[in-house]
Amino acid sequence: MALNSHRRPFLWLTLLTLLLATTASHAADPRKVIGPSTADQNLSDYFHDQTMQLANRSLKNIKSLEDWEKKRVTYRKQLFEMLGLSPQPAKTDLKPEITGTIESDGFIVENISFQSRPGLYVTGNLYRPAKQEGKIPAILYVCGHGGVKKNGIIYGNKVHYQHHGEWFARNGYVCLTIDTLQLGEIEGLHHGTYREGMWEWLSRGYTPAGVEAWNCIRALDYLQSRPEVNGEKLGVTGRSGGGAYSWWIAALDERIKAAVPVAGITSLKNHVIDGVIEGHCDCMFMVNTYQWDYAQVAALVAPRPLLISNTDKDSIFPLDGVVDVYRSAMQIYELYGVPQNLGLQITEGPHKDTQELRIHAFRWFNHFLKGDDSLIEMAATKFHTPEELKVFQTLPADQKNAKIQESFVKLADPAPVPADTQEWEQQTERWKQQLLKKTFRAWPEKIDAIKPEVKSVTKEGLVLKTIFFETQKHVPLELFIVTPAGSDSSNIENVNLVVLNQSDWETDFKHILPFFPGREAEQASSGESEKRFQDFRKQILEAGTPVAYFAPRGIGLSQWNQNERKQVQIRRRFYLLGQSLEGMQIWDVRRAIQIVRAQTDFVNAKLTLNGSGNAAVLCLYASLFENGIESLELEGLPVSHQKGPALLNVLRYLDLPQALAMAATRSPVLLTHAKSEDWSYPAEVSKKLGWDQSRLQIKK
Repeated sequence: MALNSHRRPFLWLTLLTLLLATTASHAADPRKVIGPSTADQNLSDYFHDQTMQLANRSLKNIKSLEDWEKKRVTYRKQLFEMLGLSPQPAKTDLKPEITGTIESDGFIVENISFQSRPGLYVTGNLYRPAKQEGKIPAILYVCGHGGVKKNGIIYGNKVHYQHHGEWFARNGYVCLTIDTLQLGEIEGLHHGTYREGMWEWLSRGYTPAGVEAWNCIRALDYLQSRPEVNGEKLGVTGRSGGGAYSWWIAALDERIKAAVPVAGITSLKNHVIDGVIEGHCDCMFMVNTYQWDYAQVAALVAPRPLLISNTDKDSIFPLDGVVDVYRSAMQIYELYGVPQNLGLQITEGPHKDTQELRIHAFRWFNHFLKGDDSLIEMAATKFHTPEELKVFQTLPADQKNAKIQESFVKLADPAPVPADTQEWEQQTERWKQQLLKKTFRAWPEKIDAIKPEVKSVTKEGLVLKTIFFETQKHVPLELFIVTPAGSDSSNIENVNLVVLNQSDWETDFKHILPFFPGREAEQASSGESEKRFQDFRKQILEAGTPVAYFAPRGIGLSQWNQNERKQVQIRRRFYLLGQSLEGMQIWDVRRAIQIVRAQTDFVNAKLTLNGSGNAAVLCLYASLFENGIESLELEGLPVSHQKGPALLNVLRYLDLPQALAMAATRSPVLLTHAKSEDWSYPAEVSKKLGWDQSRLQIKK
């Protein structure tokens, strides 16, 4: 049956304004009426439950050093992958350049650049003693968000943090202080999801944290190439963003022999439940494919010396989370028998580069890299103007920093058209397994939810049914089914499941909602509502086919706080949990399919799945993992995840044309409002494998 006869029976209806979600205090219960008054609380409960599940299993199965040594290899590989560094990029020629040298008070500063990848420039200042004997330890200092800009000229955040490098050079170290991708002399971007709406970063498996980690790896390569440096005695430190990058490099690269990340990490609980994520840009987070808590990053540094350093009033790295990370990491240090190699420094103060934080860091490096425990008598002070520390007078024309997000993570190569059915079946199975492991890993292994409750009412020749159910714990949703009264339940041949997007809900379904059981109180008092229902009734009776309507989480009745900034941060919370909103909405659609199939009236009926726009994508992927779908009717399907819904890592394996071809293998697909040239891949697969023409229909 045609899609439009079911999807858009009330396009002429006017829009009503939904109430903004508030934070009711009672727990979610699918047997209660779901609506805006409970949506935020349900979401809060969901995030709390999901976060604590991850926190409670983090490092919990490590009982011995042997257990850990086996896990550590796997964890490090996973971290490389979650930073977009698997497979690892080639270590190409650094092409280092020294663009200026300054002799100062007992030390020398070199303004340098190198290319961590061709066209990916790293600018920095290398500080070294004016006089030294033999090779000496070296510190990689990675900067936080302290950019310096004067009269429109960018000097980088290395200028803001110069006093650290100068202290190290005055005290017998080489120190390389490097700019970050954003706030460096060549401006890149850290705020893709935070501010720019670049949700395709999730689909790409891209995070600027990966760029910062790779730049740090190559910075160590550069330090080891310097004749002044003892390449076996390398340390790393930095604060805030630089604290986070200190974690990445120390966890990934064992050339780091001592690390002092300052205010750079806290627990998943702080980020998701307590809302700390709202103060952080994307460079602070890996793509959490394997659903880690952050103590797993800390544990990868063991048994090497690690000082976790923080202030007690830091609002974006709260004390309780920092202590939790320390306690969890200590379990691993104790397995190695070196608890003295893990330190926790807490000083008084806000999120600020204080002298107290510096002194302990200096002592830590002196002790572990130089065997020197003498008192720190010299303050870290700034010596140079921004102009003196600038690397480039003219930015390199071949720089890729500004758009590195478009090429840093290798995406899937164009998929070949299979030679035969066997090859195609093997390829589709590979794609399905990749999706399950890397995109939909957060889907529940078992359904832990309250039993559905059904309410029915007969009204003017229609049976209106509301099914209250949970797709996951704390995700209560409703399914609305309309059946012509008097239908022989043993003889219902077809049923349509329409998956609604927010536009569908606003323009169509919410105006009919008050006529369903459990929703009568929402019925408008004007006679116009009754007229709308009569139009709807007429279409259903003329079609003679039952229709089920379903809105996944975040849409319709479960819509959350509509403040734009809150919506962004809600989506980012899913991301930190190793999910995406759309990925979990696909799970909701799967559960809705299961609920429809479980209705006794529809045991023998053929199920057609309908969706438009982003909802069409949800239907498409749900159909790959649910059996018993007779056909798909998809309207206005986006042509790529570059524009369409964000699914974690998906573009590293396939895109929507490949997903469509997979779906057509399982169920006939009608694709409307589409250009045939956008869907050449599934068309070529269909032709090569000799599918019947009805298997894949593409219509404008």
